[in-house]
Amino acid sequence: MAKRKLKIEFTDNDGGRYSISLDGSMSREKVLKIMDMVELLGDREEQTESIQISNDTSFGKLYHIIEKKFPLGSFRSTDILEAYEDEYRQPIRLSTISTYLSRLQQKQLLTRERTPSGHIYRRLRIKPTQM
Repeated sequence: MAKRKLKIEFTDNDGGRYSISLDGSMSREKVLKIMDMVELLGDREEQTESIQISNDTSFGKLYHIIEKKFPLGSFRSTDILEAYEDEYRQPIRLSTISTYLSRLQQKQLLTRERTPSGHIYRRLRIKPTQM
């Protein structure tokens, strides 16, 4: 089996230049994690708007789960369901999670991509203010 090599070079908004080299075995997940990091450093402008989200509500708890468990990677609503119930030891309906994720996407805190198996979400870099 041939050794795989991958080199990623990019420049951020401030003119910083980055070069990342990967050698050896690479899974799709590893490469996607690296690309998530590149996206955070790369061409998207950082948002400075502040949004208040209370950790006392189910909505706030859900956003806290996203920040804690999925700061860079992508996730599905079922991933949030599992993480929420593990973290808070409370049941929550998948329809509730889907509603909250849709609201977070409308507030431009998440991106949403449609795939054949459902939606994939990704957190944006904005930092909400905790109440």
